[in-house]
Amino acid sequence: MNVNKNFGIKLCVLILTATTLIGCGKSRDYSNSSRATGWALNSKEGGFQYDPKTREQETGPGLVFVEGGTFTMGRVQDDPMHDWNNSPVQQHVQSFYMDETEVTNLMYLEYLDWLKNVFPPTNENFINIYNGALPDTLVWRNRLGYNEVMTNNYLRHPAYANYPVVGVSWIQAVEFANWRTDRVNELILEQNGVTVRGARFNNDPGSGFSTETYLASPTQVYGGNDSITRGGKYSENLARRSQDSTNLYVQNKDGLLMPDYRLPTEAEWEYAALGLVGIRDYNIYRGKKKYPWEGQYTRSSDRRSRGDQLANFKQGDGDYGGIAGWSDDGADITAEVGSYEPNDFGLYDMAGNVAEWVADVYRPIVDDEFNDFNYYRGNIYTKNAIDADGKVMVVRIDSILYDTLSNGKIVARDLPGEIYKVPVDENETYLRTNFSESDNRDFRDGDKKSTRNYQSFGGEDDNTVADGKRMYNSPQHKVEADEQGNLVREYDRSSKRTSLVNNEVRVYKGGSWRDRDYWLDPAQRRYFPQDMATDYIGFRCAMSRLGSKAKKGKRPRNN
Repeated sequence: MNVNKNFGIKLCVLILTATTLIGCGKSRDYSNSSRATGWALNSKEGGFQYDPKTREQETGPGLVFVEGGTFTMGRVQDDPMHDWNNSPVQQHVQSFYMDETEVTNLMYLEYLDWLKNVFPPTNENFINIYNGALPDTLVWRNRLGYNEVMTNNYLRHPAYANYPVVGVSWIQAVEFANWRTDRVNELILEQNGVTVRGARFNNDPGSGFSTETYLASPTQVYGGNDSITRGGKYSENLARRSQDSTNLYVQNKDGLLMPDYRLPTEAEWEYAALGLVGIRDYNIYRGKKKYPWEGQYTRSSDRRSRGDQLANFKQGDGDYGGIAGWSDDGADITAEVGSYEPNDFGLYDMAGNVAEWVADVYRPIVDDEFNDFNYYRGNIYTKNAIDADGKVMVVRIDSILYDTLSNGKIVARDLPGEIYKVPVDENETYLRTNFSESDNRDFRDGDKKSTRNYQSFGGEDDNTVADGKRMYNSPQHKVEADEQGNLVREYDRSSKRTSLVNNEVRVYKGGSWRDRDYWLDPAQRRYFPQDMATDYIGFRCAMSRLGSKAKKGKRPRNN
C-alpha cells in the first residue's frame, strides 16, 4: 500500500511538472502586446493603439445575413424567350448582408424628406438635387388604362407606405444606398459618443456628413466644425490615449463604422433568392430549386394554406390577382412587403411583387472562364481627387457637378461634403496584372479589344471607332443644353442599329406583379437603361461581410 501510495504521489508530481512545463511552452498572451515586436499595445506612453475587444461586424438596419457558398448561376428551368442569355456557370459568392424586404415607399420618403430639409428645392442651387431624386410617378400611366390613382397616390399615400418603391432608376437606387450608408454611420458615431449629440440633425447644406470624407479627411466633415466632429465623450478618450492627430478620430481599425450599403451584384442576388441552404445535405444540394421556395409549383401545398399563391405575379391574361372573394395572391398591383413567406435565408419577395435592380452592367454571357469568385461586371475604379496642397478635394455648395441623363433628367453627381472622384491612372495601373484601366465595364465582352490577338498601335480607339465596328451597336441619343440653358434632345434615327446593349444598361432580376411565372425563376435575367424607370422595377440594398464566412462555428455533422 505504501509503495502504491508513494507511486501515486510521484505520478501526480510528475503530471503537475509536465503541465507546468507545457504551460510555459505556450505562446505568450498577446492581447496587450504586439506579436510582431512585443511592444505594449495601447500604452499610455505612446505606440500603436488598438482595441482588442472589437467585435465582429454587426448586422446593419434592415439587413439579413446571407452565408456565402458555391452554386450554379444561370440554370433556368424554362427558356420560352430563347434569348440565349442564360448559361449555367459555377460561381462562389462571399458572405454578405441583404435587405430583408424591398426598399419601401416609406424608406424612400425618408430619403426625400432629408434632401428637402438639407437641400431645399426652393433654392435654385439645390432644385436639381431634390428633383433628381424624385421617383417617376408617371410610370403608372397607360394609354388604354385608368391608373391615375396610382400616379397620384402610390408614392406618398400612407396606404402604400410599406409597398415597394417603383419609378426609381438604377442611378437613383445607387444614390439612395449612398445616402443610407452615411445616415447609418452618422448615427453610430453619435450613439458612441464620437460626435456631439444631435449632430445628424445639422441641416447646413455646406457642412454635411460623408463616411468616405470622415475616414479620409475628418477635419473637413461638418464643414470643418471640430466641436461637432469631436464633441462626444468617446472623442475625449481618443484624445487622452494619443496626441497623434491621426488617432483623434475613429478609423477603420476601430471597427465602429459599417461598410457601404450598395446594390447587390447579380451573382449575390441570384444566390440569395435561391436560398439553397434549405436543401443542403452535408456538402451537396438535394436536387434543384426552380423558385425561392422548395418545389416546382407556385401554389402552397401546406395543409393550412393549400392552393394559395406563394408570390405576387400575373397568372394569366387579364388575371393579376385572382377571383374576387378568394384572391389567389392577395394583390392586383404590388403587395405590401412581407406578405408572403420568406425563403430559407429569411428574405421576403425574392420572386414576384417587383423585379429588382442589381449592380451589374448587362452582357449576354457571364464570363466564368476569367472569374468564378464574386463575379461582377461594372467596375469603374476611381480615387480621391487631391488639390494642389495635397488635401482631399471635397464638394462645396458652389462646386456641385450635375449630369444630364439620356432622358433629359438632371442629377447631382456628388453632394456637398462628399469627395470628388477621378479615374485611376498609370500610378495605380503600372505593371499590374489584375487591372490596367479605370473603366472595365466592357472587359472581355466580345469587342475587338477582347480578341486574343488584339494589339493597339496608337491608332483609333476602340471606343470611338465607326458605329459599324462597335461590338454593341446601340442607339446614341444626345441631350445637350443650348446657350439659354434649354435642353435640346437629339434622338438617334439611324436604321442600322442592331442592339440596345451598351455600358449604360443594367441587369434586373426576379419577376414582378406584371410578369408571368417563368420570370419568377431567380436565374432569369433582363436588362433596362440605368437612367430610366418603370412601374415594376424596385430594389433592395446589400452590404459586404467583413471577417469570417459564417456567424456561428461549424459543428461535426453527427454530433
